[in-house]
Amino acid sequence: MVLLLLCFIVFLAMGMPIAFVIGISGFAFFMSQPMLPFESAVQMVVLQSQSFAFLAVPFFIFAGNLMNVSGITDRLLSLARLLTRRMYGGTAQVSVVMSTLMGGVSGSATADAVMETRILGPEMIRLGYKKGYICAVNCTTALITATIPPSLGFIIFGFVGEVSIGRLFAGGIIPGILMMFFLMATTTITSRVNKYDPPQAEAPKLTFREIGEHLKESIWALLFPIILIVGIRFGIFTPSESGAFAVVYAILIGKFVYKELSWEKFRAALVMSFKDNGAIMLIIAMSGAFSYAITWVRLPIALSGFIFGITSNPQALVLIMLGFLFVTGMFVDSNVIFLLLTPIFLPMVKSLGFDPVHFGVLMATVVTLGVMTPPIGAAMYTVCGIIDCPPEEYTKESIPFMAAILLELAILVFFPDVVTFIPNLIFGK
Repeated sequence: MVLLLLCFIVFLAMGMPIAFVIGISGFAFFMSQPMLPFESAVQMVVLQSQSFAFLAVPFFIFAGNLMNVSGITDRLLSLARLLTRRMYGGTAQVSVVMSTLMGGVSGSATADAVMETRILGPEMIRLGYKKGYICAVNCTTALITATIPPSLGFIIFGFVGEVSIGRLFAGGIIPGILMMFFLMATTTITSRVNKYDPPQAEAPKLTFREIGEHLKESIWALLFPIILIVGIRFGIFTPSESGAFAVVYAILIGKFVYKELSWEKFRAALVMSFKDNGAIMLIIAMSGAFSYAITWVRLPIALSGFIFGITSNPQALVLIMLGFLFVTGMFVDSNVIFLLLTPIFLPMVKSLGFDPVHFGVLMATVVTLGVMTPPIGAAMYTVCGIIDCPPEEYTKESIPFMAAILLELAILVFFPDVVTFIPNLIFGK
């Protein structure tokens, strides 16, 4: 166990890619154990990738990239601009609404943060927003995509923990919308204080006709997560098959409805998806040996005994777990955390009487939050790099948004019905 953790910490500190960190650490453990044949480590890598459920991951990534090049994103952006044009900090509000609408398209918080910073960043700089604020609002609001279906975190959590992915998709709807309202309120307050982008008196009031016209243009994107949940609920397709459906749906809408999907755009989306999937699937495969090593040294049992020894209060124990996940997410890739820590924490929360779907939504939110925080937040450094913003400025400006997110998480912890209401309504208790 010492060798396993030592290799992991040393290689991570050296800046080695996370897939090789966990892969080499796992192989080193097998080499140090005479009782375990080294061939088993290779078998674990292969077995980890031989999963029908994991087919949903590459398919949804490909579908998200297709939707981004087929005109769907542009129409969602137009709808978001319409809904926020009379709000304080209107351009920043676009980012919040856009993340909510894009949750059913991209499923990736980092991809959403990057896209919105590239689209909205130049305009926000022109309107006088500070660079730190621009990065903070575009990065933290992308957290909404961690809960709005189809979240990739839900797919991995559901597969590893054997939790219904359909219930997880449904459970993320209300928390995602609730987070939108919390972040919109934060954006309004901070924009008023900083006098960013006040609403223009000459801006026309919204009319039902205008909203209807924009909804008509973007309805196919808005229907997508609904179709997924309904399809899974009535057995039309499995969660894995829903990924293939998402790809076909994106092609049909882009080519025959919006008529913007060309062969060049399709090829660009395909190349981008190969790169994204290569990185994610390598992490998933390499986690096989590491996960087996963790189980072999009985780390889940030891950690369970330690946490249960602190307090017997269920909410307090879950808060301790979430705090641990948050700190871990600052240093380790979110997909790795789902793969390695779900088998450890899920049995513990079940023993506390917590609904696995409830914990899955909390875990997906907290783990994804790690990519937006120092010291190794991938999304944070990416958005800061796009507009050349010092990470210190981002950190300072993100504090109000982080506070809003933590407040929303506290509500979810102590009021589980907020998460479980829709899953129980659709799938039954």
